[in-house]
Amino acid sequence: MFAWTTGVPLLSIALVGLGFVLPVGLLLASIAGLALIGSVLASVHHAEVVAHRVGEPFGTLILAVAVTVIEVALIVSMMLAGGPDKSALPRDTIFSAIMIICNGAVGLCVLVGGLRHREQSFRLEGANAALAALIALATLSLVLPTFTTSSPGASYTSKQLAFAAVASLVLWGVFVFVQTVRHRDYFLPPRGAADESAHAPPPSLKTAWASFALLLVSLAGVIGLAKLLSPTLEQAVEAVGAPATVIGIVIALLVLLPETWAAVRAARADRLQTSLNLALGSALASIGLTIPAVALVSTLLGMPLQLGLGPKDLVLLFLTFAVGTITLSTGRTNVMQGAVHLVIFAAFVFLAFVP
Repeated sequence: MFAWTTGVPLLSIALVGLGFVLPVGLLLASIAGLALIGSVLASVHHAEVVAHRVGEPFGTLILAVAVTVIEVALIVSMMLAGGPDKSALPRDTIFSAIMIICNGAVGLCVLVGGLRHREQSFRLEGANAALAALIALATLSLVLPTFTTSSPGASYTSKQLAFAAVASLVLWGVFVFVQTVRHRDYFLPPRGAADESAHAPPPSLKTAWASFALLLVSLAGVIGLAKLLSPTLEQAVEAVGAPATVIGIVIALLVLLPETWAAVRAARADRLQTSLNLALGSALASIGLTIPAVALVSTLLGMPLQLGLGPKDLVLLFLTFAVGTITLSTGRTNVMQGAVHLVIFAAFVFLAFVP
């Protein structure tokens, strides 16, 4: 039987191709928006199939890396198309991804899980390792460029940029090694935590490979449709008089929809460890893979690259990490912690429109 989880991703790819030959009017934009939502749901389904076959934390890692690789491709393509005008797009998108993941996604997961299960537990060792790496990566990539003096503005010199790129890639690689090899148990659910799939038979190898291929098609559809709709979104941003940084937020929101939805579903099923693996792993991959890619493009093509955050965003980043450190300090969460993160996320979105 031809399932919707197969048909919708293929339809999304067809719509992306159609967008190259036809003008994106109201009808095509509406259909593309619906297909975008369907592709998000399909990608989550296929990611869960693959995750059930390979087990944790490999399943969440596959989804995080797949989404980030396509996100990098989208950012680089928009940089090449926009030229110097898009010099701040990587910064805006990475910062937005951190705020969306660490406040929006984590806050929603903790709140939904707390409302349904009162309290939820997770492994401190894995969460703290991920948060420490994330703080270091964000500081090297988004904070230090604001304060260095060798290059004008909030940018790095070529040597500084090369160091940040290598450091980001190395630190992300070490984290993946720790997560999947050396200390894999740090990222597995605590004993006694619910696992609704524990007694379900894993899918066959053929089914898992088919879902992995359809996962990539679904994610490609999400990113392709996001790029197809980006001119419409940019016009909408200009129409409401919002700052250009809002475009980075919209891109990050669209790209992170599959992971966020999968993380919330896991939290609702009392699998908060899976939610945190997805959320923090996505944030780390977003920096660890994006910074080296945009640094390489910037260096080879001589394109300007603005990475340093302004005062308002620096305060929000500091607040996010301070609250995140407290939230992940006990190994248990409740609705209060989720509410705090969501308020910070709301402040981020509000101040993006009203700086």
